[in-house]
Amino acid sequence: MSDIVTTASLRGRLSRWLALQTMLGLGLVCVVVYVLFALTVSERQDEALSQKQNTVEHLLAGSDGERDLADVRQVLGSFLAGHDELSLRLMGRDGQVLFETSSWRAGPNEIKSRAFDIKVRSEDGGMARAILVLDKRMDDALLARLAWTLAVAALVGALAVSVGGFMLVRLGLAPLHKLVEQTGLVTATDLERRLDGAGQAYELQPLIQQFNALLDRLGVAYKQMEAFNADVAHELNTPLATLISSCELALRKPRSADDLREALASNLEELRSLASIVGDMLFLSNAERGGPARREWTPCLSVLAEEVIEFHEAALLDAGLTAKISGDAFATVDGPLLRRALSNLLGNATRYASPESSVLIQIDREKIGWVRIAVYNKGATIGVEHLPRLFDRFYRADPARSPADRNHGLGLSIVAAIARMHGGHAFAESAAGVTRIGMMLPDAAGPGPTL
Repeated sequence: MSDIVTTASLRGRLSRWLALQTMLGLGLVCVVVYVLFALTVSERQDEALSQKQNTVEHLLAGSDGERDLADVRQVLGSFLAGHDELSLRLMGRDGQVLFETSSWRAGPNEIKSRAFDIKVRSEDGGMARAILVLDKRMDDALLARLAWTLAVAALVGALAVSVGGFMLVRLGLAPLHKLVEQTGLVTATDLERRLDGAGQAYELQPLIQQFNALLDRLGVAYKQMEAFNADVAHELNTPLATLISSCELALRKPRSADDLREALASNLEELRSLASIVGDMLFLSNAERGGPARREWTPCLSVLAEEVIEFHEAALLDAGLTAKISGDAFATVDGPLLRRALSNLLGNATRYASPESSVLIQIDREKIGWVRIAVYNKGATIGVEHLPRLFDRFYRADPARSPADRNHGLGLSIVAAIARMHGGHAFAESAAGVTRIGMMLPDAAGPGPTL
């Protein structure tokens, strides 16, 4: 498998974000360090100016409070000797420069000054203005070197952390590559394989569990599809084989019109069986694609049940059964679909009910907003292991198949599909020789509860 382009990969995105975060973090730290150091240097400069000002004022005060100009020059010259970073200018009231050091040549952005008044004895007498200047060029050069050092350190540190982060991200994403390899081994012929979550990160465990659950569902669906295909082939094979045999016999030798009419009638019956199977399969396919039921207000469900009983009256008489209705309710349902579901339920009960017994269609309100329609019949108890699968396609509790049996095993599947189309569900119970199969339907257009 070709490598994914880094710029479009999760590894690339994580590495870039980590590099950006590292650069911003280190840059912020370096800026804070520089600002704090610059403030410290500025405070040290102000403190140095204050100390020098106090010293100058103390030196010029003298024992009598004032010094003459010559004495001032001598004292200031001695004090400033060896202090190349300090400069002093002394100006009279008329603006005349009384004293100035030779180092007074720094630019305005390279100095920090402090002005104060002192008393000196001069020709014009009175106060003199002293300006004490501190040369910042050495400190500015130190700050510049510090700024470059911090900038280089931030870039180099960000680069080093980014490279390390890239390797760590690659190492951290290694379990995903293992999962990709495991996923590639899952094929349609090996649906029993599952992803191994041992040694995987905690954050990946829900993904592995959900994927394995999906594989479980796909495995079940695949097996059901294989079984469905086999059942369809079996159900269609019988009438097709009958049709082929009938046609071969009819064409083997000359036949009279009555014989041909009888053969055609037999073939027509088989064709109707095929059409019934295909129609039911198409209906189930549409229902599974989410086809909704066309709902309409039905004030008396018992009327629909009476119509269904009338339709099955002949079959009930042949089986030696009677049918009755208990209860009534209203609901918003698709009338034709509900008749079909009730017909399938009643037909199923007719086939398996004990002779001379009674089949009961019970309609009642199970709880607020829900209507229960169930068909009861007396007969052999259905095993508990069969009840959950009664609504599967082509499923029969009795595995034996009879070619003469016209029940192709889709009736209860259609009942369950019609219940789902109405937002409800089908149910089946069997105990003590009584079987109850039916539907729970909402009496309005709202969705039904999940089982």
